[in-house]
Amino acid sequence: MPIPLPPAAPAPLPLAGIRSDLLDCVQVNLAVLADHFHGPGTHLRLGARLDLPLRTLPDGLPTADPTLDTRLTGDAPLVGLRPVTRRGLAAADLLAETARRTEAHYVVADSYHLPWLPYHGNAHMEHSFLLAAGPTGWHVTDAYRVETRWGAAEPGEHILDERELAGIGTAEVVTFAPAPPEPAEPSVADFDPGPYVTAYATWPDRLRALGQLSAETWLLARARRLHAAHRAQRAGRAEPPEAVRAHLAAWDKLVEQTYLAQRRVARGRAEPAGALDRLAELLAADRTVFAVDRGAFAHDSDDATADRDELRSSVARAAAGVLGVTEAELLDGAALDSFPSFSSFRLVEIIDRIESDLGLELAADELIPEQLRHVDDFCRIARR
Repeated sequence: MPIPLPPAAPAPLPLAGIRSDLLDCVQVNLAVLADHFHGPGTHLRLGARLDLPLRTLPDGLPTADPTLDTRLTGDAPLVGLRPVTRRGLAAADLLAETARRTEAHYVVADSYHLPWLPYHGNAHMEHSFLLAAGPTGWHVTDAYRVETRWGAAEPGEHILDERELAGIGTAEVVTFAPAPPEPAEPSVADFDPGPYVTAYATWPDRLRALGQLSAETWLLARARRLHAAHRAQRAGRAEPPEAVRAHLAAWDKLVEQTYLAQRRVARGRAEPAGALDRLAELLAADRTVFAVDRGAFAHDSDDATADRDELRSSVARAAAGVLGVTEAELLDGAALDSFPSFSSFRLVEIIDRIESDLGLELAADELIPEQLRHVDDFCRIARR
């Protein structure tokens, strides 16, 4: 017997302002609810904390993909979402429950059984969507955006009938109420990427390792773009500083590199070298690039901001004097090695001049040439 449907259509949910390109398939519909309850842009608070939240997959490989529990206990409070109910429901019970209650239900199910996705019939993974009932069927709202080898997923609303949703199987169903968002001060965890990278470098089944690594780098790159967008939002900037944009571009290149490696090994060809070394470098660089760049990103007390601005100006003045460029270019995020006058000899001169001008000695173990490319790299060391 068909499930009775309500007489009124559900209220539309916001999709236009959601930065779907920054969010994974579980986060993205928490983002929709966040903006629905608290207004446009709230969802960027999901990027406040940058971490490497490792857990072990059933076969032993580590993954940085957070669990649903982590999303509900760590992410949801940042955007003012309080879980009210959570249950595992079979498809028929899910539809009956949705028809009885008018609010949008946050659902996490196997993408293999979701007919509006390119993963349908092709790949198994957890995927979220928002489900509500109306007089003409079940309204699925899904803000996810991604290109796959089976086609593209695009943000949208879909009205499906009972038959089309009957194959979902058991799904996790959560209802939320609005709550005051928790503080979302940007932070970067102090994590050691070594064991994570080593596990993928030494895994004997290279096709399995590279297949998972391709998904991992995609997730890591999106997380870093979301973190950068949150920092920029707090600072009232249209986009991150140049140094951050360059770092994000390097992550995007790594995503391409790992996907290419996986596809070549899948075709029986040799694994291209370099992807794992690059992963280690980028993870290590996260703290440097996103180091508390208060001059570019955050809101501080007037005294703290003035102190940091003075330090940045002093460092930029020293480097500009050595390179024969303007301070403004360096303060705006230009990399030292983007100027023809830069060389390893000039780098040593810059360090000497900074130490002389500031009357301090920079920590020797922090003076790693490839990590000294921007004014804020030197500022981070000088503040320690």
